[in-house]
Amino acid sequence: MTAPASSPGTAAPRDRAYDALTAARARTALLTDCVDDGELTAQHSPLMSPLVWDLAHIPNQEEQWLLRAVGGLPALRPEIDPLYDAFRHPRATRPSLPLLSPAEARAYGAQVRDRALDLLGAARLAEGDPLVDSAFAFGMVAQHEQQHCETMLITHQLRSGPVALTAPEPPRAGADAAGLPSEVLVPGGPFTMGCAPGDEPWALDNERPAHVRSVAPFFLDTVPVTCGAYRRFVDDGGYRDPRWWAPEGWEQIRRHDIGAPLFWRREGGGWLRRRFGVVEPVPDDEPVLHVSWYEADAYARWAGRRLPTEAEWEKAARHDPVSGRSRRYPWGDAEPTPDHANLGQRHLRPAPAGSYPAGASPLGVRQLVGDVWEWTASDFLPYPGFAAFPYREYSEVFFGPAHKVLRGGSFAVDPVACRGTFRNWDLPVRRQIFAGFRTARDAG
Repeated sequence: MTAPASSPGTAAPRDRAYDALTAARARTALLTDCVDDGELTAQHSPLMSPLVWDLAHIPNQEEQWLLRAVGGLPALRPEIDPLYDAFRHPRATRPSLPLLSPAEARAYGAQVRDRALDLLGAARLAEGDPLVDSAFAFGMVAQHEQQHCETMLITHQLRSGPVALTAPEPPRAGADAAGLPSEVLVPGGPFTMGCAPGDEPWALDNERPAHVRSVAPFFLDTVPVTCGAYRRFVDDGGYRDPRWWAPEGWEQIRRHDIGAPLFWRREGGGWLRRRFGVVEPVPDDEPVLHVSWYEADAYARWAGRRLPTEAEWEKAARHDPVSGRSRRYPWGDAEPTPDHANLGQRHLRPAPAGSYPAGASPLGVRQLVGDVWEWTASDFLPYPGFAAFPYREYSEVFFGPAHKVLRGGSFAVDPVACRGTFRNWDLPVRRQIFAGFRTARDAG
């Protein structure tokens, strides 16, 4: 089955919401129709839910926010709300719950979606009500489904068995990729970080409000760290040398006997990896994937560099030094196209380093959006003036030093859930996510 691609577009809010909801549901179907019911109900890793849990959780959230909160309609299946409460049941325990069967989950999802689209057609998307202004709740639900599509794609990567998903290969890097400088100087000074009112009507609460930050000048890698560069760290004994590791990271790799990125294995004189059921040589020119924050931090130390802060990453991605304004994306304000970035599960792997010159930032930094989530040095913290909306559990309960920020989005991220201000976060031990990194160093 071929992976879809979608874009939120620039249509009026109602049309944009319809397109985003429809694209998200098509991707959910792709990720769940390609395997049988046994695969849907199995837990392929204790790190992830069974796919059938996501299949019903998605419409349950849609029902709660669109049918009930926006439409004021009575609950369709109130008895299942506790089963699909992500905070009540850790992923490892979800297979033991009396979940809806695949057929029941699909029927429930279709019922909810039919009513949600009817509501979208009739809703008064009035200013003054932040839940419906610019169809925010509909956009939030579309983003939620696409985020679960990414987690379901992670489950596909973790599952064993025959290949279930296919997609075309990403384009090769252009002829100029080999001549790119290894790093770019990002000037110091103030810039606008985050979203101002009206900038991104579907931006989520942790992206707000816009505020002025200042960073010192620094150098940033022109492209993400590649598998070839990371392999030199591995072959140099990086996983056996505690000098490069944060104490908690060193404990993790010793306890779990980690010696390379997840899904890599040494065979003969080289390295192989497993990718969506295919075993293949590790490609040296591709951004490294499936490394934890601790692994990214250790590599940076070994290389005599560091991870960029979240503010540094956003300045490099959004700030235009000529106009002094912050763009929506590195290339400007236009919505992403296949020429700009590797997004939307269009491909099932990152593109080679140096790809997508049309998506470069004003300073020439490439692949800041798409391909791999990029670990930053920063803890996930609220911006000054943060206000939780529409519920605390989306962002606020995760703030603090336990979670590290990732920016940029991977090949698995749909454009509706990816922009220059979008913030992702995870525990620093996480390796199954589609995460890589680039490094930085102080200027002077």
